[in-house]
Amino acid sequence: MSTIVAVLKNNVACIAADSLTSFGDMLQPAAYVSDYDKILRFADNNYIGIVGSAAHQPVIRNLLEKHAEKIDFSDRFSIFESMRQIHPILKEEYFLNSKDENDDSYESSRVDALIINSKGIFGLYSLREVEQYTRFWAVGSGSEFALGAMQVAYDLLDDAAAVAQAGIEAGACFDNSSAMPMTSYSVELT
Repeated sequence: MSTIVAVLKNNVACIAADSLTSFGDMLQPAAYVSDYDKILRFADNNYIGIVGSAAHQPVIRNLLEKHAEKIDFSDRFSIFESMRQIHPILKEEYFLNSKDENDDSYESSRVDALIINSKGIFGLYSLREVEQYTRFWAVGSGSEFALGAMQVAYDLLDDAAAVAQAGIEAGACFDNSSAMPMTSYSVELT
């Protein structure tokens, strides 16, 4: 599935991701694919890291290009409203199968992601829940390992990118759906 982390420290937000893609039991290590980066850049210094189906990556990339006017990542409510507007587009234009086996109250977008920009770090979840985080967070199958590593590293390291690296390295070490190398991007807060 993946490990994606976001860290906020010393007025810098950093997002990082592992590089392993899997299709069931078939693994695609970074050495075998030309574009293993799981983090997409959108507009000016918005970065979004997506976990879940490998199909999410090209769909969200295309959606960000074709429907940029409907997307605003400036705060929690704007992210929620953006997802509310693009959910029907995901279903109609990209054939999203929104049926989930859970008995959720709302239709799922089946997308979990972390977003960073100059306003901070945000988590976006499948029922369009949006959280803003003040220190760090992780999503994906390696997230529990990453969170533990970042909890320890946060007070020991001064650099957001170094804390993020500790999280990705822990996820890649202990989660069989995550692997190095990692990619990362940082932005200064305004």
